[in-house]
Amino acid sequence: MAKSNERPLGELIREVLKRHRLEGKLSETRIRSSWSALVGPHIDKYTERVTLRGSQLTVYLRSSVLRNELAFAREKLVAGINEDLGKDLVSDILFM
Repeated sequence: MAKSNERPLGELIREVLKRHRLEGKLSETRIRSSWSALVGPHIDKYTERVTLRGSQLTVYLRSSVLRNELAFAREKLVAGINEDLGKDLVSDILFM
C-alpha cells in the first residue's frame, strides 16, 4: 500500500500563509480582535486602528485623555494580549 501525502489542515494553512507572506496580517487581525475583547466596547469605540511592527503594537486612539490613561496600564495590556494569543507576540504598546 502506498503512503499518502496527507497532512493536517492547520499545517497546510500555515504553509500557505508563510508562502504568501500573510502571517503578519493574520497576527494583526488576531491582535485587533484580542484588543477589542480586552478593553471592551467603551474603549474600543475610540480605537481607530491597531498595527504591529516587529513586536511593538501601535494603537491609534481618538482621545488624548484615553491615550494617557492606557499608558499607565501598558504592561497589563501587553500581558493580556499575549495571554489571549497564547504566545508572546507583543513586547510593548505605543499609544498614538
